Amino acid sequence: MEILIQAIRFEPTEQLQDFVHKKVGKLEKFSDEIRKVEVSLKVVKPETALNKEASIRVVGKNDLFAEKVCDTFEEAIDNCMEALLKQVQKNKEKHAGR
Repeated sequence: MEILIQAIRFEPTEQLQDFVHKKVGKLEKFSDEIRKVEVSLKVVKPETALNKEASIRVVGKNDLFAEKVCDTFEEAIDNCMEALLKQVQKNKEKHAGR
């Protein structure tokens, strides 16, 4: 599984990149159909709270997408992962019913 990280308007730290790889890598456990994961990190309005936006696009048999805005990138990534795991489970249930 390929993980691409795109940071818009800032340079991500090594620690943030490691966090993203660690969290997103867990998707592999839930579905072996995932080929690529694209993570986009963006600072929306630098002077306000809730200004870190993370979006994750999962490319595979069924494409999935989640986008969240939070105080920190870590929190936004965690929230995106929760949403994506729900989507993966829904897809598994849908295909199991066929």
